[in-house]
Amino acid sequence: MDLLYYVRLARRNWLFLLLSMILAVGAALAITANTPPKYVATISMLVSGYDKEGSLSTAYQAGMLSAQRVHSYASLLSSRRVVGQIVKGEDIGRLQQNITAEAVPGTVFLRATVTDTDPARASQLANALGDRFAELIDQIERPTPRSRPTVKITIVDQADVPEEPISPRPLANLAVAVLTALLATMTAIILRDRLDTTIKTSQALQEASGNSTLGVIGYERDARHYPLILRDRGRSTRSEAFRALRTNLQFIGVDRQPKSLVVTSCLPGEGKSSTSANLAITLAQAGWRVVLVDGDLRRPSIPRYLGIEGAIGLTDVLIDRARLDEVIQVWGEAGLSVLPSGQIPPNPSELLGSGGMREVLAQLTAAYDMVIIDAPPLLPITDAAAIAALCDGALLVARYGKTRREHMARASELLSSINVRVVGTVLNFVPSGNNAYHGYGYEYQAEVKKPVKKPVGV
Repeated sequence: MDLLYYVRLARRNWLFLLLSMILAVGAALAITANTPPKYVATISMLVSGYDKEGSLSTAYQAGMLSAQRVHSYASLLSSRRVVGQIVKGEDIGRLQQNITAEAVPGTVFLRATVTDTDPARASQLANALGDRFAELIDQIERPTPRSRPTVKITIVDQADVPEEPISPRPLANLAVAVLTALLATMTAIILRDRLDTTIKTSQALQEASGNSTLGVIGYERDARHYPLILRDRGRSTRSEAFRALRTNLQFIGVDRQPKSLVVTSCLPGEGKSSTSANLAITLAQAGWRVVLVDGDLRRPSIPRYLGIEGAIGLTDVLIDRARLDEVIQVWGEAGLSVLPSGQIPPNPSELLGSGGMREVLAQLTAAYDMVIIDAPPLLPITDAAAIAALCDGALLVARYGKTRREHMARASELLSSINVRVVGTVLNFVPSGNNAYHGYGYEYQAEVKKPVKKPVGV
């Protein structure tokens, strides 16, 4: 993972990042508004030993005594004995929590701070703390009640009334909130991306399937209502993607050019039927004699996409209720031949793998340049595997952000186990902003009418 990976990840999830920062700023402002201000008053004291003789050795001993005492006094400052002389009752524990005492390193100075929501009260408590502490040291550091104290406390700086609160700090809170939100959100995004096994790039699809990616089909918002590429007079980026797929199919094997191709996917909802129909249309537009066979005998979709009658078709031919030339329909200006699925049988797998299906394929491959079969998904049922074993090759369709790598690997292994040639894969429904999809669009002003499709029976 390099810097470019993180930049692309952040760009794809910019809305999520923006939302997290807005929530963080809102939370920081709410916390800041509801946090009472706190003021700190500071008092400084000097710990010194009593020099009664004025000699150098006595002064040194007094200094050593002061240095030894100063660290103990830092703990004594917030003791209950000292605080109890300033406040009474339950306020003693509260004040103890708001007192911080420290010995200044390398010196005999003591510094005590008192935190309070009232600046004047903070200053008053700090000064009272210094006075009472000096009196306490004067009492406990006397060898005898009548002698002088060995150590004395001198107040150096009285506590002034603070003008600015130390908390809350709006700018600091906002900065911490935004940085925390960015860090947490990016961590979640990276973790989700690393744990996400769905296919989102043509390289990932190629690695999962072990086959080359022949086409990358872009996502269009109205593709659900208009799945065919005939809209906009075939000038959309999606149409161009199918033309690129057609070109790649022509070069997959010069010596082993497939004449019958099964188009399938791992699971339902990955766009294998729309891919089959649009690929057949694209080949027919290029002058190929193409027949599109609806081999999904459980949930047929081709008649609905093309707007043709699908009550009679492949099933009727396989059970000898109709002849092949009676059920094939011609669709569109390019003269695409379509063989609907017909009635839904109780035994689709047996029909698709039967000798009758082999004879139908032999007749179709002899009469057409390309036979494209829209088959059911591979993993839930065995229909696609049964019909793929009779064809020259299979084309696997994966859906961006839905098909998982393990599913694609399992589908490829399944086809390989029955000696089916996988000619390649197609990555479907790729967002236009994704790096895996690049289209070349046309800008024009024209009124485009929806093509009228009139099926013609043969």
